[in-house]
Amino acid sequence: MTPQELRALCLSFNAAEEDFPFGPETSVFRVLGKLFALSALDARPLRVNLKCDPEDAVRLRGEHPGLILPGWHMNKRHWNTVVVDGGLPD
Repeated sequence: MTPQELRALCLSFNAAEEDFPFGPETSVFRVLGKLFALSALDARPLRVNLKCDPEDAVRLRGEHPGLILPGWHMNKRHWNTVVVDGGLPD
């Protein structure tokens, strides 16, 4: 997935918006004011922090070690960091 594809996917949700409250390098995606994704879209490898149900978050980390990690600089219970480098199955 490219940064452009990630941005398009995040903005495809109903009422989704992108803003930059942490500076121009970090895209923050919200639906009705609630954060659901954050990414430095120019970072290599591309990574995205995604809000997740706590039980699913732990399960996904176990199923994909090294590609899905506890949310970087986020509440580890509710957020995962996903490495978007093609290593995860669709």
